Amino acid sequence: MNHASEVVIRLFVAIDQRDWLQVKNCFAPQVELDYSSMTGQPAAVLSPTEIIQSWKGILPGFEHTHHQLGNFITAADERSAHVFCYGTATHFLPDEGGNLWTVVGSYDFGLSKDEAGNWKVAKMKFNFKYQDGNTNLPEKAMAKLKR
Repeated sequence: MNHASEVVIRLFVAIDQRDWLQVKNCFAPQVELDYSSMTGQPAAVLSPTEIIQSWKGILPGFEHTHHQLGNFITAADERSAHVFCYGTATHFLPDEGGNLWTVVGSYDFGLSKDEAGNWKVAKMKFNFKYQDGNTNLPEKAMAKLKR
């Protein structure tokens, strides 16, 4: 497997394990983060710390998250790479309205090499397809963290 796509895999495994240092190590110093197809919020350029702080405001509120990736298509040259993949994220939190919230789509990643020659995620765009399950779980996960 191309090393650039391995960074993408490591990123999502680290997210599910709440290994924030490993998440940070997968990112370039500035990352264009684009979830606009799902949230309606415009893309933004953020530091890894800003992204992680945002994710810490919701993801640990779920008992489990599971990101499953597949159908990788990677194109790379010496300094940059584009990684496309499918992604399904399942979020688990016991709730009377249903325990699961699932989000399905694809991702476009832009990666660049740092000075040491390691691939880093510089762009992360989610292409929303659909969601299913208890769509109230994100709000409940965030509320749980504020308690």
